[in-house]
Amino acid sequence: MAFMPGLSHTVYNLLVQLAQPLLRRKLARRAVAEPGYAVAVPERFGHYTQPPEASSELVWVHAVSLGESRAAGILIQALREALPGVRILLTHGTATGRAEGQRLLRAGDVQVWQPWDTPAAVQRFLRHFRPRLGLLMETEVWPNLVLQSSAAGVPLALVNARMSDKSLRSALRWASLMRPTYGALAAVWAQTEDDAGRLRALSATVQAVTGNLKFDAQPDAAQCAQAQTWRSGLTRPVLMLASSREGEEAQWLKALRTVPSALQQAQWLIVPRHPQRVEEVEDLLWQAGLTVSRRSSWSAAGPQGTAEVWLGDSLGEMALYYSLADAALLGGSFAPLGGQNLIEASACACPVFMGPHTFNFAEVAQQAEAEGAARRVPDMVQAVEQAVGAVADTVGMQAWRSQALAFTQAHKGAARRVAALVKDLLA
Repeated sequence: MAFMPGLSHTVYNLLVQLAQPLLRRKLARRAVAEPGYAVAVPERFGHYTQPPEASSELVWVHAVSLGESRAAGILIQALREALPGVRILLTHGTATGRAEGQRLLRAGDVQVWQPWDTPAAVQRFLRHFRPRLGLLMETEVWPNLVLQSSAAGVPLALVNARMSDKSLRSALRWASLMRPTYGALAAVWAQTEDDAGRLRALSATVQAVTGNLKFDAQPDAAQCAQAQTWRSGLTRPVLMLASSREGEEAQWLKALRTVPSALQQAQWLIVPRHPQRVEEVEDLLWQAGLTVSRRSSWSAAGPQGTAEVWLGDSLGEMALYYSLADAALLGGSFAPLGGQNLIEASACACPVFMGPHTFNFAEVAQQAEAEGAARRVPDMVQAVEQAVGAVADTVGMQAWRSQALAFTQAHKGAARRVAALVKDLLA
């Protein structure tokens, strides 16, 4: 049965259709810094080199970017345990998400780009791969993706679902489009009761509150062990600016002028959120008169020399960085960007200082603060000042690191719960 669009959906379809040439140009520009964006571009418009599926076997998991792909990895592992032999169709929107997703594939699995959200591209995607059902990670609700799947008889579940106040307000501005879209989801499994309430305000039927999949992540044991070996040879504590976003490194440099002892009392490690910004951040640090050592230049013995700042320029090594650090300043929270996920830091026993902007992870941030895994500060200056003071207290830091680890341990179990719900939905 064809989906009959209303006026707002017709306008939306016109906009996404007209945006296709702009998307192609954007991909070409991004491919200059990240070659992954030049890979298999026709897939984004529903054209594939893989042979079409002969039967409906694939369980489709959509993980748009790096964070969602990591959460998808946790879920996929649980699905393989609950459904031996399951074949996964994995889709992404960003190059970092696709690169992370490649590590999750097994024989028989398929990986392609998310189809651009036009009716034609989504229909071609659904006809080609014939998924049994789809699992959309966290926030990835696109009108045609949902409505065309519903019309094709492919049930979609929003998994590890979250909805901030800001996102709810934005969606309600297009309520006549977004309410039918959320209402067409076959299942919604929210991270928290607050998320569930906001999703219901968009007409989503929330069947369960399952917790956050990211609590079930296990840090890479080899990376943690490597970091502990390197830590044993250090003479100063390590403080990390983790997953920093544009403008936050400049804030940090400004804070150093207010807390001039910060460079003497701790070794600083900066890990930009987006790898394409590493060169820019390194230039900024050198221009500020600081010496820099990049992770890619380190030997097996770890960082050498007397560089004032270590710069994390590798992908997939956050467990190494968090395990090397005594405490972290949470990127994305010092500029009005909504913060980054702090669960991975806590899982590595790395406590966190959060700035004022954590609206993308509001509940987790509140939980972490309430349970002693994180501390809230008003700005970067206070973060640097308090972090330097905290690492000077060896006994207090040990207790805080234990609290951070306990925080993640107390909230595990979401992957098992979600896998059971997927199994029921398949049945």
